[in-house]
Amino acid sequence: MSVSKVLVVDDHEVVRLGLVALIQRYPEFTVVGEAGAADEAVRKTGELKPDIVIMDIRMPNGSGIEACREICQLYPGTKVLMLTSYADDEAVLASIMAGAAGYVLKEIGSQSLISALKAVAKGGSHLDPGVTKKVLDRMRTLSQEPAQDTADSVGLTDQEKKILALIAEGKTNREIAEGVYLSEKTVRNYVSSILSKLNLSHRSQAAAYAIRNRMVDAGDKH
Repeated sequence: MSVSKVLVVDDHEVVRLGLVALIQRYPEFTVVGEAGAADEAVRKTGELKPDIVIMDIRMPNGSGIEACREICQLYPGTKVLMLTSYADDEAVLASIMAGAAGYVLKEIGSQSLISALKAVAKGGSHLDPGVTKKVLDRMRTLSQEPAQDTADSVGLTDQEKKILALIAEGKTNREIAEGVYLSEKTVRNYVSSILSKLNLSHRSQAAAYAIRNRMVDAGDKH
């Protein structure tokens, strides 16, 4: 029997301890490490080479979605299973675009969580039944609904449009900075300006805006 190595990532120690205790009860899994922040998750993935990272979506020092994107790009052999308290369709969509193999709610039972881990370990994907329909509906809406306010009408500069398109392609601030030859701090300032002009609060909403307004091809996303 093959054994899958798992890295548990959550900023709450009690949650991590519970997940570790649960996963270790199953001989097909072994927990090789824990992390309490997004940047730590990326670093430990590189060090420990887990087969699966089970990761909270909202954490300090960067979001779980950002960490998922970076892990999927740097370590394509590692699968990421996102874990969250909220059935947020924007976050689920952003997770899928970032390359996550699955998305489960913290309220699910232990057997359901283990089933999700088993599915991901076998190379499959898993979406919590409670959010699957919402995500599919959201993706259909993004690809079909007509554009409303255009990037021009809200006053985005050419550079902001370029950065917005890169956000929708799943690029991190670091990768955007390298691609447009700017400092990471300058890119962060651009992202803040874009969110402000679009009256949005999250990066995933900006990505959805770009898809809706045909600034990227939604069909090319993960």
